[in-house]
Amino acid sequence: MAVDKIIFYLCVTLITISIIFSLSLPVFTVLFFNYEEYHFFIRQFAVGCIGVFLMWWLSRLNPDKALVWIGFGLFGLCIIAMGLMHALPASMVTDAGGARRWIRLPGFSLAPVEFFKIGFVYFLAWSFTRKIDDSKKSLKDELKLLLPYICVFLIVVYLIAVLQNDLGQVIVLALTFVTMALFAGASAKIFSIGILGAAFIMTIAIVSSEHRILRIKSWWGTIQGMVLSLLPDSVADVLRVADAPEPYQISHSLNAIKHGEFFGEGLGAGIFKLGFLSEVHTDFVLAGIAEEIGVFGILCIVAILLTLLYRIFRISARSENKVYHLFSLGIGLIISFSFLMNSYGITSITPIKGIAVPFLSYGGSSILAICIGIGMVLMVSKRANL
Repeated sequence: MAVDKIIFYLCVTLITISIIFSLSLPVFTVLFFNYEEYHFFIRQFAVGCIGVFLMWWLSRLNPDKALVWIGFGLFGLCIIAMGLMHALPASMVTDAGGARRWIRLPGFSLAPVEFFKIGFVYFLAWSFTRKIDDSKKSLKDELKLLLPYICVFLIVVYLIAVLQNDLGQVIVLALTFVTMALFAGASAKIFSIGILGAAFIMTIAIVSSEHRILRIKSWWGTIQGMVLSLLPDSVADVLRVADAPEPYQISHSLNAIKHGEFFGEGLGAGIFKLGFLSEVHTDFVLAGIAEEIGVFGILCIVAILLTLLYRIFRISARSENKVYHLFSLGIGLIISFSFLMNSYGITSITPIKGIAVPFLSYGGSSILAICIGIGMVLMVSKRANL
């Protein structure tokens, strides 16, 4: 059977967009740190080309032989790498805000968590196929069945949320975990318990970190005026946070989107990237793009992403092999949750979590990892009844 070439072309289109904006958006960073003019563009172009090659090469492999080795290889190697990162010397690890998230290699830095997400999805798909089915079970039996997975996930929480101080990635993995369990055959009760459990862990992680509490306060400070105006004064007075930190980044993000209006200021003509929005080429890339090509441009990007997700979920639905079905589903969920969390964050619907936009944010690890995931889905598409 043939590979789904449309998925490949859609991904190449998104990578091309990211390369174009890697030349436009980081202009202030280039000037401030005195980088070479094409510093970000050259690196994003190189990573994009490697990512496109990886997708093409992986799509040509036999999924019945290669998928298990790639999936478990990523899962095992990355979980070891995340565990050993804190034992590595400072010269080999990039430290950001007190968190060690990148292993420094000659010429580039690698974020193991990005590749781990792909391996984790494969591990769940492979294991769920062997352990979970559609047969009716008591709630107690289902909990016993899922207990080993919960233990594995708690280890993942420790490695990512505690050691790397990256709660956003844990939320993406938790949502993917419980959704894949539901599609694997777990009951709606287990799904509900999983959502509540994830919310509980997230709450503990937030209240135990002063940095995260400040982020929540900053987010609430942005929206509390609108929300509290709808409530009685007695309730509003209780919920109002008087000392909420000024949400500069979110304000500038919203202003950048508003300034772009429907058709944008023009490619390269944005002004909020000039020192107002830090990391505009990474966490706030959608705001930077919105200012330059407007809401219309963002809608086009969303249309490309929705078409991509439709075709990934179509492969999942039409795969007779349950491992292939769940794996394709998981990759689609990773892309969906990552995009939603970032877009909700920059528009102040939810707190900012520092999640990269799939294919669009600057960064080698995120692009290479998602390209590997898509390459594996293309591999699977040869076995789907499309």
